[in-house]
Amino acid sequence: MQATVRAYDGASRSGSVFLDDGTVLAFGAGAMTGSGLRLLRRGQRVRIARADDGAVSAVTLATFPLPAEAT
Repeated sequence: MQATVRAYDGASRSGSVFLDDGTVLAFGAGAMTGSGLRLLRRGQRVRIARADDGAVSAVTLATFPLPAEAT
């Protein structure tokens, strides 16, 4: 699923994204693990994976594959 970065805090490695329908989802540092990314910029398109409970479990660039453990 793709989304757009709404906010990102490099110190805590957490932030939030907008889904295409405008829904805002927050993510923690764990979602960045395995992505290889050091930062995200506001407005950047990303690919996300969601856990069974709906929480964001992985975030990476829209052009990158999701980490194997997130699929």
